[in-house]
Amino acid sequence: TKGSLANCYQKPGDWKLGKLCLRTAVVEAPCQATPPSGHAPSQRNPRGTDNAQPGEQREGHLGRRRKERHASWLLRIQALESRATMENSEPDPADDSNMDAFLEKFQSQPYRGGFREDQWEEEFDKIPLFMKKAPSEIDPKEFPDLACLQSIIFDDERSPEDQAKTYKDEGNDYFKEKDYKKAVVSYSEGLKKKCNFRSALNDVLAARKLKPSHLKAIVRGAMCHLELNHFTEAVNWCDEGLQIDAKEKKLLEVRAKADKLKRMKERDLRKARLKEKKEQSQNEALLQAIKARNIRLVSEAVGKDEDSSSDGPTEIFLDGLSSENPCGARLSLDDQGRLSWPVLFLYPEYAQSDFISAFHEDSRFIDHLMAMFSESPCWDSEQKYHPDNLEVYFEDEERAELYQVSPGSTLLQVLQHPRYSVKALTPAFLICVGSSSFRKNYLHGKRVHR
Repeated sequence: TKGSLANCYQKPGDWKLGKLCLRTAVVEAPCQATPPSGHAPSQRNPRGTDNAQPGEQREGHLGRRRKERHASWLLRIQALESRATMENSEPDPADDSNMDAFLEKFQSQPYRGGFREDQWEEEFDKIPLFMKKAPSEIDPKEFPDLACLQSIIFDDERSPEDQAKTYKDEGNDYFKEKDYKKAVVSYSEGLKKKCNFRSALNDVLAARKLKPSHLKAIVRGAMCHLELNHFTEAVNWCDEGLQIDAKEKKLLEVRAKADKLKRMKERDLRKARLKEKKEQSQNEALLQAIKARNIRLVSEAVGKDEDSSSDGPTEIFLDGLSSENPCGARLSLDDQGRLSWPVLFLYPEYAQSDFISAFHEDSRFIDHLMAMFSESPCWDSEQKYHPDNLEVYFEDEERAELYQVSPGSTLLQVLQHPRYSVKALTPAFLICVGSSSFRKNYLHGKRVHR
């Protein structure tokens, strides 16, 4: 309120704003700000009656407290004015005259927008906390506070369990008030938020055992099958119900929806089968291409060599990995029957790596190195990684040996090496600077084949 706002303007320089807030609060009050002359503020005696002077009109508790509060506000105005006199020896008279003119204009206007003492019960009944009975329809314009509370209670960000419980409690309240129509609506909304259709279907089956032609049970059962994605069963239940009542609107709606979803599901299954068949055909073509090139594959998950001449293990290996690299690259076979591999270049000196998504088997290593190191990478602080200075190696993990690869070699020539094994369908190679001290230390103690 303006009285509370005045507390914010107690420091030097803000006294005028504080005085304006307090004066405005007094002017807006619908009753006098000070008690009658010669009388102290009325007090309530222990028996609950007012100590009123003879001939003085008795006042309600609300009006008496308001007068006391306004009197304290006037005292605070005087304190602020005296404090301002001490702090500002030469106040600006123009500001005071403008303020007085504003307050005089404010006094001439009727008081609007506040509580009226004779209608305080009606005013309180508009506040959600003090409402005796909520309105049947909550209009956001007429009851903004109620609409705000309702949006909080039924917030979609809450869990389905909480929302379902809220609707259930609301339905119970309507049921106690015998407002069954609204109770059904609340229960239905709760079921939409969290419904156990399997349990509901079991109840329907039990009901139909007692009465097979129970139309309501058939409708509920068809809806449960629809929500459980049992589209064929939903259509069958609808057909049974329509034999009893061919004009049942709900059954007609459920049947049309279930039939549409059934057709869509069958279409998706056909697409999935065609896709699976196509992938299987591609895998078989990849297997044949790998076998024809005598390339050895290694299953990283099993850690075991798979000879490409054996059909079973290699097929299982390909199916398990789906020929898919985590980066999204895939071993592919073009129209000319040539393979393109995802390849890793590893730089142990700086613990860096490069990934080539499609390294054609007929491409040379030097071709890729020229493209990749035409400019020095950001991690090459010494700028020594130039294509002419680089050496390429692959590792034979079984023997813990390294084999140097000629930069002019093609990928296919290296993959066909008798000691090379492709792990996880992604060939990997080590790249070092030939004249670096790191290369010397890194290769120390290792057997290197050149």
